[in-house]
Amino acid sequence: MNREVLAVRHVHFEDLGSLEMVLGERGCPVRYLDVGFARVNAPNPLTASLMVVLGGPICATDDALYPTLVPLLSLIEKRIAAGLPTLGICLGAQLIARVLGARVYPSGHTEIGWTPLALTDAGRASPLRHLDGAHTSMMHWHGDTFDLPDNATRLASTPACENQAFAWGNHVLGLQCHPEIRTDRFEPWLIGNAGELAMQGIDARRLRAETAQFGPALEAAARRMFGEWLDQVEARC
Repeated sequence: MNREVLAVRHVHFEDLGSLEMVLGERGCPVRYLDVGFARVNAPNPLTASLMVVLGGPICATDDALYPTLVPLLSLIEKRIAAGLPTLGICLGAQLIARVLGARVYPSGHTEIGWTPLALTDAGRASPLRHLDGAHTSMMHWHGDTFDLPDNATRLASTPACENQAFAWGNHVLGLQCHPEIRTDRFEPWLIGNAGELAMQGIDARRLRAETAQFGPALEAAARRMFGEWLDQVEARC
C-alpha cells in the first residue's frame, strides 16, 4: 500500500475541497479518477492509503442509465471487504450504504443549503464532534437518502435527513452532507447546478451569502475532523 489517495470524482467542482488541504499538509498525493474520462475499473482499490468516493448529481441506483455505477460499486465492495479506510461523501455515502445492503431511495424533498448537524452520542464521541451544530453549520445538497446499513452506527442527523453520517466498523465513514465545501470555490457549485436551483426556487444570491457567512468556520472544523479521522483509522496519510 502506498501513501496515495484515490478520489473518485463525478463532476469537476465536487472535489476534495478543504479535505485535500489536510492531505497536502501530510504529504499525501491525490489521484483523481474522473468518472466518464477514465475506466472506473482500472485502478486497484487495495493499493491506495485512502479511497474517497465524492458526490454527483446522479442517483446511486441508476445502473441502467449510468454504466459506471456497477464497476464503482465493485471497487467500493473490495475496498471495504479488505478493511481499508474508505470515505463516501453525498453520492459516495449512498453508494457505500448500497454496498452494505441498505436501501437508497428518493427522500421526497430536496435538502439544499446550510443546516447544522445534530450529533448522536456516538457522533460526539467520534471525530465528527468538530462538526457539531453547536460549533458550525453544514452544507447540504441532495434529494436522495438511504437506510442505515446493518451494523452501522448513526453519527449525525438533520430534521430533513435522519442519516447524515454513519460509521461502519473502524474504517468506513459515510457523510451525506458536504463538509468539504470551500468558500472560495463555491461559485462553480452555483453555476453547475443553476437548473436545479431554479427548479427548486432557491436564490443563488442567498446561498452564496450564507456560504460566505458559514463556510470559513466549516472549513476549519472539517479539517480538524478529517485529520483526526485519518489518525483514528490509521491511514498512511
